[in-house]
Amino acid sequence: MTATPPTLSLAPMQDVSTLPLWQVMHRRGGPDVYVTEYFRVHSDSHPSKEILRSITESYTGKPVIAQMIGNDPADLARTAIELQSRSDCAGIDVNLGCPAPRICGKKSGGALLMDLDLIREIADALRPVVTGSLTFKTRLGFETEREFQDLLALFATLPLDGLAIHGRTVREKYQSDVHTDEIAQAVLELPYPVTANGSIVSVQSALAMRKKTNAAGLMIGRGAIRNPWIFDQVRQAIAGEEMFQPTLIDLKDYISDLYEAVAATSTKFHEKSHVTRLKKFMNYISSGISDGQFTDEIRRAVTPADFWEVCDRHLDSPEKMAADPFADGRLFCGFEVLVNS
Repeated sequence: MTATPPTLSLAPMQDVSTLPLWQVMHRRGGPDVYVTEYFRVHSDSHPSKEILRSITESYTGKPVIAQMIGNDPADLARTAIELQSRSDCAGIDVNLGCPAPRICGKKSGGALLMDLDLIREIADALRPVVTGSLTFKTRLGFETEREFQDLLALFATLPLDGLAIHGRTVREKYQSDVHTDEIAQAVLELPYPVTANGSIVSVQSALAMRKKTNAAGLMIGRGAIRNPWIFDQVRQAIAGEEMFQPTLIDLKDYISDLYEAVAATSTKFHEKSHVTRLKKFMNYISSGISDGQFTDEIRRAVTPADFWEVCDRHLDSPEKMAADPFADGRLFCGFEVLVNS
Protein backbone atom coordinates (compact mmCIF):
# COMPACT_ATOMS: atom_id res chain seq x y z
CA MET A 1 0.00 0.00 0.00
CA THR A 2 1.38 3.43 -0.88
CA ALA A 3 2.31 5.86 1.88
CA THR A 4 0.63 8.74 0.06
CA PRO A 5 -3.10 9.02 0.89
CA PRO A 6 -5.33 8.46 -2.15
CA THR A 7 -7.08 11.33 -3.83
CA LEU A 8 -10.77 10.97 -3.00
CA SER A 9 -13.33 12.00 -5.60
CA LEU A 10 -17.10 11.95 -5.82
CA ALA A 11 -18.27 9.85 -8.74
CA PRO A 12 -20.52 11.56 -11.28
CA MET A 13 -24.08 10.25 -11.02
CA GLN A 14 -26.64 11.76 -13.35
CA ASP A 15 -29.41 13.72 -11.57
CA VAL A 16 -27.88 12.83 -8.17
CA SER A 17 -24.35 14.24 -7.84
CA THR A 18 -25.70 17.76 -8.20
CA LEU A 19 -24.80 21.17 -6.76
CA PRO A 20 -27.10 20.88 -3.70
CA LEU A 21 -25.56 17.52 -2.80
CA TRP A 22 -22.05 18.95 -3.15
CA GLN A 23 -22.87 21.87 -0.87
CA VAL A 24 -24.35 19.60 1.81
CA MET A 25 -21.57 17.04 1.47
CA HIS A 26 -18.86 19.70 1.73
CA ARG A 27 -20.10 20.62 5.21
CA ARG A 28 -19.47 17.02 6.24
CA GLY A 29 -15.94 16.77 4.94
CA GLY A 30 -16.46 16.16 1.26
CA PRO A 31 -14.12 14.71 -1.37
CA ASP A 32 -10.86 16.17 -2.65
CA VAL A 33 -12.32 16.46 -6.16
CA TYR A 34 -15.85 16.80 -7.51
CA VAL A 35 -16.88 15.52 -10.95
CA THR A 36 -19.97 16.91 -12.63
CA GLU A 37 -22.87 15.03 -14.12
CA TYR A 38 -22.09 14.52 -17.77
CA PHE A 39 -22.63 17.32 -20.27
CA ARG A 40 -24.35 15.80 -23.30
CA VAL A 41 -22.42 16.66 -26.46
CA HIS A 42 -23.73 16.51 -30.01
CA SER A 43 -23.61 18.60 -33.17
CA ASP A 44 -25.79 21.48 -31.92
CA SER A 45 -25.34 21.13 -28.15
CA HIS A 46 -24.19 23.70 -25.61
CA PRO A 47 -23.29 23.03 -21.98
CA SER A 48 -26.31 22.58 -19.72
CA LYS A 49 -26.80 25.75 -17.67
CA GLU A 50 -27.89 23.73 -14.63
CA ILE A 51 -24.85 21.48 -14.65
CA LEU A 52 -22.60 24.46 -15.39
CA ARG A 53 -23.84 26.04 -12.16
CA SER A 54 -22.36 23.12 -10.23
CA ILE A 55 -18.96 24.46 -11.29
CA THR A 56 -19.54 28.22 -11.14
CA GLU A 57 -21.52 28.17 -7.87
CA SER A 58 -20.01 25.25 -5.96
CA TYR A 59 -18.04 27.46 -3.51
CA THR A 60 -16.41 24.38 -1.96
CA GLY A 61 -12.88 25.48 -2.75
CA LYS A 62 -12.22 22.04 -4.20
CA PRO A 63 -11.34 21.28 -7.84
CA VAL A 64 -14.23 20.47 -10.16
CA ILE A 65 -13.83 18.26 -13.23
CA ALA A 66 -16.35 18.75 -16.04
CA GLN A 67 -17.41 15.43 -17.54
CA MET A 68 -18.68 15.15 -21.12
CA ILE A 69 -20.45 12.35 -22.94
CA GLY A 70 -20.57 12.12 -26.72
CA ASN A 71 -18.79 10.51 -29.66
CA ASP A 72 -17.71 13.21 -32.09
CA PRO A 73 -14.14 14.42 -31.51
CA ALA A 74 -14.77 17.86 -32.99
CA ASP A 75 -17.94 18.44 -30.98
CA LEU A 76 -16.23 17.28 -27.79
CA ALA A 77 -13.31 19.64 -28.44
CA ARG A 78 -15.68 22.53 -29.14
CA THR A 79 -17.58 21.83 -25.93
CA ALA A 80 -14.39 21.56 -23.89
CA ILE A 81 -13.35 25.00 -25.11
CA GLU A 82 -16.76 26.42 -24.20
CA LEU A 83 -16.75 24.80 -20.75
CA GLN A 84 -13.32 26.24 -19.99
CA SER A 85 -14.34 29.69 -21.20
CA ARG A 86 -17.46 29.73 -19.03
CA SER A 87 -16.08 28.20 -15.85
CA ASP A 88 -12.91 27.60 -13.88
CA CYS A 89 -13.15 23.81 -14.12
CA ALA A 90 -9.90 22.09 -13.20
CA GLY A 91 -10.12 19.64 -16.05
CA ILE A 92 -12.16 17.78 -18.63
CA ASP A 93 -13.24 14.14 -18.35
CA VAL A 94 -14.84 11.95 -21.01
CA ASN A 95 -17.32 9.23 -20.07
CA LEU A 96 -16.44 5.86 -21.60
CA GLY A 97 -18.46 3.77 -19.20
CA CYS A 98 -22.14 4.70 -18.90
CA PRO A 99 -24.09 1.45 -19.40
CA ALA A 100 -27.50 3.05 -19.98
CA PRO A 101 -29.06 1.62 -23.16
CA ARG A 102 -30.18 5.05 -24.38
CA ILE A 103 -26.56 6.28 -24.16
CA CYS A 104 -24.92 3.18 -25.61
CA GLY A 105 -27.51 3.17 -28.39
CA LYS A 106 -26.08 6.51 -29.51
CA LYS A 107 -22.55 5.06 -29.56
CA SER A 108 -21.60 7.08 -26.51
CA GLY A 109 -20.59 6.19 -22.97
CA GLY A 110 -19.76 2.51 -22.66
CA ALA A 111 -20.37 1.87 -26.35
CA LEU A 112 -17.16 3.76 -27.17
CA LEU A 113 -15.22 0.83 -25.73
CA MET A 114 -16.04 -1.08 -28.92
CA ASP A 115 -14.23 1.50 -31.08
CA LEU A 116 -10.61 1.95 -30.00
CA ASP A 117 -9.74 4.11 -32.99
CA LEU A 118 -12.48 6.58 -32.07
CA ILE A 119 -11.25 6.74 -28.46
CA ARG A 120 -7.82 7.73 -29.78
CA GLU A 121 -9.33 10.37 -32.06
CA ILE A 122 -11.22 11.86 -29.11
CA ALA A 123 -8.08 12.04 -26.96
CA ASP A 124 -6.05 13.57 -29.80
CA ALA A 125 -8.75 16.17 -30.49
CA LEU A 126 -9.06 17.18 -26.85
CA ARG A 127 -5.42 17.32 -25.78
CA PRO A 128 -4.52 20.54 -27.69
CA VAL A 129 -7.55 22.45 -26.37
CA VAL A 130 -7.78 21.25 -22.75
CA THR A 131 -5.81 23.60 -20.52
CA GLY A 132 -6.30 21.63 -17.29
CA SER A 133 -6.24 17.91 -16.72
CA LEU A 134 -7.58 15.56 -19.40
CA THR A 135 -8.96 12.31 -18.02
CA PHE A 136 -11.19 9.46 -19.11
CA LYS A 137 -13.56 7.38 -16.99
CA THR A 138 -13.84 3.86 -18.34
CA ARG A 139 -15.05 0.36 -17.68
CA LEU A 140 -13.08 -2.82 -18.38
CA GLY A 141 -14.76 -3.53 -21.69
CA PHE A 142 -18.18 -3.83 -23.24
CA GLU A 143 -18.90 -7.57 -23.12
CA THR A 144 -16.10 -9.09 -21.05
CA GLU A 145 -13.15 -7.99 -18.92
CA ARG A 146 -10.84 -9.78 -21.36
CA GLU A 147 -11.27 -6.76 -23.63
CA PHE A 148 -9.34 -4.70 -21.09
CA GLN A 149 -5.94 -5.88 -22.32
CA ASP A 150 -6.46 -4.14 -25.67
CA LEU A 151 -7.94 -1.11 -23.94
CA LEU A 152 -5.02 -0.93 -21.55
CA ALA A 153 -2.54 -1.00 -24.42
CA LEU A 154 -4.45 1.89 -25.99
CA PHE A 155 -4.74 3.92 -22.79
CA ALA A 156 -0.99 3.63 -22.23
CA THR A 157 -0.36 5.58 -25.46
CA LEU A 158 -2.99 8.30 -25.02
CA PRO A 159 -2.09 11.86 -23.92
CA LEU A 160 -4.07 11.64 -20.69
CA ASP A 161 -3.38 12.92 -17.18
CA GLY A 162 -5.34 10.18 -15.45
CA LEU A 163 -7.83 7.35 -15.83
CA ALA A 164 -10.72 6.37 -13.56
CA ILE A 165 -11.63 2.70 -13.89
CA HIS A 166 -14.97 1.23 -12.87
CA GLY A 167 -14.01 -2.39 -12.38
CA ARG A 168 -16.90 -3.93 -14.31
CA THR A 169 -17.86 -4.27 -17.96
CA VAL A 170 -20.73 -2.39 -19.55
CA ARG A 171 -22.78 -5.60 -19.70
CA GLU A 172 -22.23 -6.20 -15.99
CA LYS A 173 -23.66 -2.78 -15.12
CA TYR A 174 -23.59 -2.68 -11.30
CA GLN A 175 -24.46 -6.26 -10.36
CA SER A 176 -21.24 -8.26 -10.58
CA ASP A 177 -18.16 -8.42 -8.39
CA VAL A 178 -15.59 -5.73 -9.10
CA HIS A 179 -12.59 -7.04 -11.05
CA THR A 180 -9.80 -5.52 -8.97
CA ASP A 181 -6.97 -7.41 -10.70
CA GLU A 182 -7.45 -5.40 -13.89
CA ILE A 183 -7.40 -2.11 -11.97
CA ALA A 184 -4.20 -3.21 -10.20
CA GLN A 185 -2.63 -4.06 -13.56
CA ALA A 186 -3.50 -0.62 -14.90
CA VAL A 187 -1.90 0.99 -11.83
CA LEU A 188 1.34 -0.85 -12.60
CA GLU A 189 1.39 -0.25 -16.35
CA LEU A 190 -0.06 3.19 -17.06
CA PRO A 191 2.21 6.26 -17.05
CA TYR A 192 -0.29 8.42 -15.16
CA PRO A 193 -2.43 8.06 -12.00
CA VAL A 194 -5.30 5.58 -11.88
CA THR A 195 -8.44 6.08 -9.81
CA ALA A 196 -10.33 2.96 -8.70
CA ASN A 197 -14.13 2.97 -8.80
CA GLY A 198 -16.88 0.43 -8.20
CA SER A 199 -18.80 -0.70 -5.11
CA ILE A 200 -16.88 1.40 -2.60
CA VAL A 201 -19.80 1.59 -0.20
CA SER A 202 -18.05 1.80 3.17
CA VAL A 203 -14.72 2.61 4.79
CA GLN A 204 -13.87 -1.09 4.83
CA SER A 205 -14.52 -1.50 1.12
CA ALA A 206 -12.53 1.69 0.42
CA LEU A 207 -9.55 0.34 2.33
CA ALA A 208 -9.93 -3.03 0.62
CA MET A 209 -10.00 -1.42 -2.82
CA ARG A 210 -6.89 0.57 -2.00
CA LYS A 211 -5.07 -2.50 -0.71
CA LYS A 212 -6.05 -4.65 -3.70
CA THR A 213 -5.22 -2.08 -6.38
CA ASN A 214 -2.73 0.43 -4.91
CA ALA A 215 -4.61 3.05 -6.94
CA ALA A 216 -3.63 6.70 -6.57
CA GLY A 217 -7.28 7.66 -6.17
CA LEU A 218 -10.59 6.29 -4.99
CA MET A 219 -13.84 7.40 -6.60
CA ILE A 220 -16.93 6.90 -4.46
CA GLY A 221 -20.51 7.23 -5.69
CA ARG A 222 -23.39 5.40 -4.05
CA GLY A 223 -21.49 4.97 -0.79
CA ALA A 224 -21.01 8.72 -0.49
CA ILE A 225 -24.66 9.53 -1.19
CA ARG A 226 -25.60 7.20 1.64
CA ASN A 227 -22.84 8.37 3.97
CA PRO A 228 -21.49 11.87 3.23
CA TRP A 229 -18.94 11.49 6.05
CA ILE A 230 -17.20 8.63 4.24
CA PHE A 231 -14.44 10.81 2.79
CA ASP A 232 -13.36 12.09 6.20
CA GLN A 233 -13.76 8.60 7.64
CA VAL A 234 -11.40 7.16 5.01
CA ARG A 235 -8.89 9.93 5.72
CA GLN A 236 -9.12 9.23 9.45
CA ALA A 237 -8.77 5.48 8.98
CA ILE A 238 -5.68 5.84 6.78
CA ALA A 239 -4.13 8.31 9.23
CA GLY A 240 -4.80 5.95 12.15
CA GLU A 241 -7.06 8.49 13.82
CA GLU A 242 -10.29 7.85 15.69
CA MET A 243 -13.04 7.63 13.09
CA PHE A 244 -16.22 9.68 13.35
CA GLN A 245 -19.29 7.45 13.64
CA PRO A 246 -22.49 9.24 12.59
CA THR A 247 -25.73 8.48 14.38
CA LEU A 248 -29.18 8.11 12.88
CA ILE A 249 -29.92 11.65 14.10
CA ASP A 250 -26.87 12.87 12.16
CA LEU A 251 -28.29 11.12 9.12
CA LYS A 252 -31.64 12.82 9.59
CA ASP A 253 -29.88 16.21 9.82
CA TYR A 254 -28.11 15.42 6.55
CA ILE A 255 -31.43 14.59 4.88
CA SER A 256 -32.93 17.80 6.23
CA ASP A 257 -30.03 19.87 4.85
CA LEU A 258 -30.32 18.13 1.51
CA TYR A 259 -34.09 18.66 1.47
CA GLU A 260 -33.59 22.41 1.96
CA ALA A 261 -30.65 22.69 -0.45
CA VAL A 262 -32.50 20.97 -3.28
CA ALA A 263 -35.55 23.19 -2.64
CA ALA A 264 -33.37 26.31 -2.75
CA THR A 265 -32.12 25.47 -6.25
CA SER A 266 -35.51 24.48 -7.68
CA THR A 267 -36.87 26.98 -10.18
CA LYS A 268 -40.44 25.71 -9.73
CA PHE A 269 -41.06 24.33 -6.25
CA HIS A 270 -43.97 21.98 -5.68
CA GLU A 271 -44.19 19.96 -2.47
CA LYS A 272 -45.12 16.59 -3.94
CA SER A 273 -42.67 16.83 -6.83
CA HIS A 274 -39.99 17.86 -4.34
CA VAL A 275 -40.57 14.68 -2.34
CA THR A 276 -40.28 12.71 -5.56
CA ARG A 277 -37.02 14.49 -6.33
CA LEU A 278 -35.63 13.62 -2.89
CA LYS A 279 -36.36 9.94 -3.45
CA LYS A 280 -33.52 9.80 -5.99
CA PHE A 281 -31.18 10.45 -3.07
CA MET A 282 -33.15 8.40 -0.57
CA ASN A 283 -32.78 5.26 -2.69
CA TYR A 284 -29.14 5.30 -1.55
CA ILE A 285 -29.45 6.97 1.86
CA SER A 286 -32.04 4.53 3.18
CA SER A 287 -29.93 1.41 2.56
CA GLY A 288 -29.23 -0.69 5.62
CA ILE A 289 -31.71 0.99 7.95
CA SER A 290 -34.48 -0.85 9.84
CA ASP A 291 -34.04 -4.05 7.83
CA GLY A 292 -35.35 -2.40 4.68
CA GLN A 293 -38.50 -1.00 6.27
CA PHE A 294 -37.23 2.57 6.01
CA THR A 295 -36.62 2.13 2.29
CA ASP A 296 -40.06 0.63 1.70
CA GLU A 297 -41.86 3.33 3.63
CA ILE A 298 -39.94 6.31 2.24
CA ARG A 299 -40.67 5.12 -1.29
CA ARG A 300 -44.40 5.26 -0.50
CA ALA A 301 -44.22 8.80 0.90
CA VAL A 302 -46.15 11.30 -1.21
CA THR A 303 -46.30 14.54 0.79
CA PRO A 304 -43.67 16.28 2.94
CA ALA A 305 -45.70 15.23 6.00
CA ASP A 306 -45.48 11.59 4.89
CA PHE A 307 -41.77 11.95 4.19
CA TRP A 308 -40.85 13.44 7.56
CA GLU A 309 -43.11 11.12 9.54
CA VAL A 310 -41.15 8.18 8.15
CA CYS A 311 -37.81 9.90 8.81
CA ASP A 312 -38.81 10.83 12.37
CA ARG A 313 -39.94 7.33 13.18
CA HIS A 314 -36.80 5.60 11.90
CA LEU A 315 -34.07 8.20 12.47
CA ASP A 316 -34.82 10.01 15.73
CA SER A 317 -32.31 7.88 17.56
CA PRO A 318 -28.74 8.22 18.93
CA GLU A 319 -28.03 4.75 17.54
CA LYS A 320 -24.93 4.60 15.36
CA MET A 321 -25.58 4.45 11.64
CA ALA A 322 -24.59 1.08 10.15
CA ALA A 323 -21.12 1.29 8.65
CA ASP A 324 -22.23 -0.73 5.64
CA PRO A 325 -25.54 -0.80 3.73
CA PHE A 326 -25.73 -4.57 4.07
CA ALA A 327 -26.82 -5.60 7.54
CA ASP A 328 -25.73 -9.25 7.29
CA GLY A 329 -22.04 -8.51 6.78
CA ARG A 330 -21.78 -10.74 3.71
CA LEU A 331 -19.04 -10.45 1.15
CA PHE A 332 -19.89 -7.62 -1.19
CA CYS A 333 -18.36 -7.54 -4.66
CA GLY A 334 -15.31 -9.46 -3.50
CA PHE A 335 -14.58 -7.24 -0.51
CA GLU A 336 -14.62 -8.46 3.08
CA VAL A 337 -17.09 -5.97 4.47
CA LEU A 338 -17.09 -5.80 8.27
CA VAL A 339 -20.36 -4.28 9.35
CA ASN A 340 -20.19 -1.78 12.23
CA SER A 341 -16.47 -2.30 12.61
